[in-house]
Amino acid sequence: MAIDEARPETDVPLAGPAALGEAGTADSDITASVRYYPVAPGVALHVRTGPGTQYDIIRTLPVGSRVPIFCQKPGQTVKGPYGTSRIWDNIGNGEFVSDAYIRTGSDGYVAIRC
Repeated sequence: MAIDEARPETDVPLAGPAALGEAGTADSDITASVRYYPVAPGVALHVRTGPGTQYDIIRTLPVGSRVPIFCQKPGQTVKGPYGTSRIWDNIGNGEFVSDAYIRTGSDGYVAIRC
């Protein structure tokens, strides 16, 4: 496996905190910079409804995917290609993946906490 030395390639302006709200509408007055990070090579990663494997699988990301990280929160500890982590990355409204499978370049938080 590759070592964890991410250099996010893209900063994409997206709607701010309202983009993650339950209503699914964005507040056009608030913008934030969101970085995209690669999923571990060769991994088709499950996206879940919450920060743990006990949560339902919403979809599976194809091999070679890159994901935005809007915020992060602690959850179930998972061992993956980039170490063991209890950090879960929010990649969309109600969508979480284990940070142990995302090449962020850090063993800690790289985004605000959810």
